[in-house]
Amino acid sequence: MANKPSSLLRVALVYVVAITVGAAWFFAGPDTRWLWLDGLIADVLATLVIFAASRLHRNSSFYDAYWSVLPPLLVAAWWVEADRADVAGDPLRLGLLLGVVGLWAVRLTANWIYAFPGLHHEDWRYALLRERAGRFGFLADLFAIHLVPTLQVFLALLPAYVVATRGDRAVGWLDVLAVVVGLGAILLETVADAQMHRFVRDRRPGEVMERGLWAWSRHPNYLGELGFWAGVALFGLAADPSAWWALVGVAGMLAMFYGASIPMMERRSLERRPAYQDVVDRVPRLFPRPPGRTRAREAAAR
Repeated sequence: MANKPSSLLRVALVYVVAITVGAAWFFAGPDTRWLWLDGLIADVLATLVIFAASRLHRNSSFYDAYWSVLPPLLVAAWWVEADRADVAGDPLRLGLLLGVVGLWAVRLTANWIYAFPGLHHEDWRYALLRERAGRFGFLADLFAIHLVPTLQVFLALLPAYVVATRGDRAVGWLDVLAVVVGLGAILLETVADAQMHRFVRDRRPGEVMERGLWAWSRHPNYLGELGFWAGVALFGLAADPSAWWALVGVAGMLAMFYGASIPMMERRSLERRPAYQDVVDRVPRLFPRPPGRTRAREAAAR
């Protein structure tokens, strides 16, 4: 079995090939006349390369880091091509956006590297999705595990496309708000992940997480992820207030967390640790509430 360093090397090599394929299409392939569509095709082609590696290694966790690796590269590619076509947006706004997206990408990818045990391990959710699909496991792997998340992230990145290609409005207060929301969300994710890593390292059998940020929300890491994409959407609105559809990606992220990610995580937690039901009963699912207020409501109910 591949150890962690050799596993990371394999994943990195596959990502180099995938990004090269996507970049070749984006910069040298046929021109669709729509820069956003060029980006989408390049994104899908890169995803298909990673999918092929996932099938070859029988491990769909090859895809995991793509969520955070792709966004800054796509934003930068849009910026380069928009500048070449002389339609680039405000460079200060673009720099602020790329700085926030880049910081998020480095942090989230580093967190994945820290927690990734090696290619002997696969995210349990992937095996479950394929098992539920039965004879359509191949399609579940292709669409549910690889292409749908790629399309989800692409949709949430469309506000960055607005920033890259529309430059009539100067940087203003909405951009400042976007930076504050984006950086605050990154900080929230960082603290939540650090607290969870510490808990996993020190926990006793059957113990459930309800400390720190996890006493305010059952999924503060997802809340931080949602906040980051809200920050990206605010950048898009700052560039073009009429681009109301910039919020569609955030809505899609919220739907994914509520409709798929959180239910799967919580069912597994309840199966493995029945005491988690007490956390479900007391702590909000996503949007936070002070623990003291929760306890006060419980006392009043008695």
